[in-house]
Amino acid sequence: MKKYIIIISLLLLVVMMSQQAFAVSEAAVLFLMISPGARAAGMGEAFVAVADDASAVYWNPAGLAYQQKREITFMHVNWLSGLTDDLFYEFLAYRMSIEGVGTIGFNVIFLDLGEQQGMDEQGNETTKFSSNEYAISASYGATVTDNLAMGVSLRYIRSNLSQSGAGAEKGSGQASAFAFDIGLLYKFPFLREKLTFGMNISNMGPKIAYIDAAQADPLPTNLKAGFAFRLINQKYNKLTIAADINKLLVTPHGDKPADPFYQALITSWYDEPFDREMDKITQSIGLEYVYNNLIGLRGGYYHDKEGKVKYLTFGAGIKYHLYSFDFGYVSASEGHPLANTMRFSLSFGF
Repeated sequence: MKKYIIIISLLLLVVMMSQQAFAVSEAAVLFLMISPGARAAGMGEAFVAVADDASAVYWNPAGLAYQQKREITFMHVNWLSGLTDDLFYEFLAYRMSIEGVGTIGFNVIFLDLGEQQGMDEQGNETTKFSSNEYAISASYGATVTDNLAMGVSLRYIRSNLSQSGAGAEKGSGQASAFAFDIGLLYKFPFLREKLTFGMNISNMGPKIAYIDAAQADPLPTNLKAGFAFRLINQKYNKLTIAADINKLLVTPHGDKPADPFYQALITSWYDEPFDREMDKITQSIGLEYVYNNLIGLRGGYYHDKEGKVKYLTFGAGIKYHLYSFDFGYVSASEGHPLANTMRFSLSFGF
C-alpha cells in the first residue's frame, strides 16, 4: 500500500476516535467536525440555537445576524493528548456588523497532525514529513423578519497528508475542496423570544480526491438542529438550556461511489434500516448560567448511541469589559481519546 494511503487510514482512525464515532469511513477531512469554542464545549456542544458570539461562523452563520459591533475569538487545543503530544487544533474567528447590510464573519481552522514517518511499498522507513489540514471560511448573516435570520458560509478546504505519492499511483496525499453551509435561527415571538430554534447544514460540496476522481470521498456534510430556552433572563442572572442533535448526511459507499452531497441530503436518511439511521443521530444538552455578565458556569451531556459514547462536560468563563476567557472540559471515561480534553478560548470585542 502506498505510503500516503497508509497515512490517510491512520489519520481517519485518529479522527474517528476523536469525533465520537461518527460514521468516519463514509467521509474525508473529518477535522471539520471538531467543534470549536470552549464555551460551546462546556455546554456539551449544544450551541446551534445559541450562536451568539463570533464562533457562530462555525455553529450557525444565521446567528451572526443578531450580533453587533466587532469581535475576535481564538481557541487552542492539544488534541488527543492522551494518544500523542504533537496534534494541535487552532480556531480563529472574526465578525463585524455592517449597518443596513448584516453581519459578516471569517474564520480559519488549522489542525497540525505532527510529524509522520514515510514508508515505501516494502515497509521500509523513508523520509519524515509534516502533515496538516486547514479550512478558511467567509460567512454572512442577516435578518429576514424580526424573528427569523438566515446565514451562509463559503469554505476552502486544504488537506496536506503527505508530500507526494509513490510508485505509479496517480495523485498524492494532498487535496483541496470547496464547501458551503446554510443556517437559520428563529425566535418564537409568542414566548417573548425566550425560545429559539436553530439549524445548520454544513460542508455541502463536491467530493475531495487525493488519488483520482474515481476514488474521491465525500465531505462530512452534517445536519445540526436544536433549541435554546432562556429560563431566566434578568439583569444580574441569566440561565439558558440548549439541546442539539447531529446527523452525518453521507451515504455508506463501501465498494460503490457515495452519493453526491445533494442526493445524500435525502438518501442518507433511508440507505440503512430506520432504527439504524436513528441510532446515528447524536444528542447533546447544555446549561449556561451567567451572573452580572461577568462570570459564566456551564455543564453539558453528550450521547452517541451508535458509537457507544457518552460523557459529561463542564466549563466556566469570565468577562471583563471587552475581554472574555472561557474554559471547557470533557469528562469522558478513562481510556477514551477525548478524556480530560481541555479547550481554552480568548475573545475580545471592539
